[in-house]
Amino acid sequence: MNNLGLFSWMKRRKLTEEQVAALFVKTTFETVEQGWPEIAAFLNESPVFTERPNLDKEDYGRFLMIIVSANLQLIPKHFDSGVDRQIIQHICSKFAVAFGLKPDVFTSKVKNYRSFMKQINRPSKNLVTAMTRAIFYKYHLNKFQEPYFRDMNAPEPNIQRELKGLMAHFLWDWDAFTENYRVSASKVRL
Repeated sequence: MNNLGLFSWMKRRKLTEEQVAALFVKTTFETVEQGWPEIAAFLNESPVFTERPNLDKEDYGRFLMIIVSANLQLIPKHFDSGVDRQIIQHICSKFAVAFGLKPDVFTSKVKNYRSFMKQINRPSKNLVTAMTRAIFYKYHLNKFQEPYFRDMNAPEPNIQRELKGLMAHFLWDWDAFTENYRVSASKVRL
């Protein structure tokens, strides 16, 4: 009798919220540091702009905030209530330390980015579209477009579609993560 599905949860590696946060922060930094130069080069070489945006391959701070904000938004969909908040708090604390900020300051920045992304993405609820539009606005790409799209203050559809295809690679696959790892809640100390 081969009934592995019933006990498959036992085989998954167990991690604490702290370990999940550390893995997320490390992986996100690596992905953004390697990925932003590719995104910047793609945008700099795009023929849809009337002039090159000349994005700096080292200027990935806003890109990092977009990626972090988008991925944190997905966590509650994949973890139990309480565990999701703990993971997010640990992530924000670790990023805050990396940037020399207080955790509440970094958390506030994430909330501002999430709010901004939600605002510019209305009425769509597609997270990848929100990420794409956030890049457009945060890096002031609108001023490099043809007058028609510049006046509309909207990304040109072809560049937006291509950028969406690239941005999808920056979302964590939380489904795969939860298949391979089990997150154990920290014990609360009284």
